[in-house]
Order: sequence, then structure tokens, then C-alpha cells
Amino acid sequence: MTNPYAPPRSMVTDVRDPAGEIVLADRGTRFGAAMVDGLIFSALIYLPLFLIFGAIPGFTGGYGRPDPTPGLVIVGAFLILGFTAWCWFTIKYVKANGQSIGKRILGIKLVRSDGTAVSLGRVFWLRNFLNGLIGVIPLLGPLYTLVDLLFIFVESRQCLHDKLADTIVVIA
Repeated sequence: MTNPYAPPRSMVTDVRDPAGEIVLADRGTRFGAAMVDGLIFSALIYLPLFLIFGAIPGFTGGYGRPDPTPGLVIVGAFLILGFTAWCWFTIKYVKANGQSIGKRILGIKLVRSDGTAVSLGRVFWLRNFLNGLIGVIPLLGPLYTLVDLLFIFVESRQCLHDKLADTIVVIA
């Protein structure tokens, strides 16, 4: 008879990349992906804003000028549409395989430090929200942001936001 209080007899192995090796993304590719993400965000959010402000005469309104309300409605609609499109694609790609739009274009992705897939919640709450929350603390925030970015030069190539979320950026 076996002991019902004995620990399970399971074979436990470490989870690793199916190919057997995890290859970290280089710093330049990570920077490029961040730049692509920033450009796409700017194109979807700020470009319509600038185009509309420049295209509507008398947009600012005021005494003796046309009412700016219709222009503001148009600007608001474009901002909402652009932000919704950016959110939809970003969530879709991060949920599918740990990639932002820029990471997808440049062929890198986020994984947990043990090589397993990263969850959308981990990326949003730990890597983005918590990191952003710390970054807006007066006086401490700018210093934290600088140190966060400089951590890319450590051997593991993990910024502080990567360490907070237990993630690494690898070649997809």
C-alpha cells in the first residue's frame, strides 16, 4: 500500500525553447522596434490632429471667428479611431505571440525569462502600467526612467521594466 501523504512522483523538467536555445535580441533591434512603435502611434494619433488643425480655417474660434465645435468633433473622432486601431493591433499581436507592432516588423518578441510565452496581463500590468506609474512620480520618475533605459547595457539586456515583469526580448 502506498502512502496517501507522500508527494507526487512526477518527472519535472525545465521549460525551454523548443529549438533548445534562446537568442536575445540585440539592443539596436529593440531600439528600432521602439522607434517603429512610436512612429506608428504618432501617425495614428498626432498626424490626423495636425492635418485637421491645419485644414480647418478659423479653427481656434473666438470673438468674431467661426465656431470651432465641428472641428473639435472631427479631431476627437480621428483621435478615437486612431487610438482604437493602435490598441486593437497591439493587443492582438501581444496576445498572439508577445509582439508589439514594431517587434513583429523587426522579428523579435517578448517571452518569460524561462522561455515560456508571456501573457497579455503580465505585459500590460507589470511591464507597462507599473513601469509607467513609477515613471510619473515627481523627482523619482525621471531618474527611474533613465536607470530603466540604461539597464539595457547589462549582460542580460533586461531593462528594469523587463525585470519587473520577468520578461526578456528574443529573436522570434
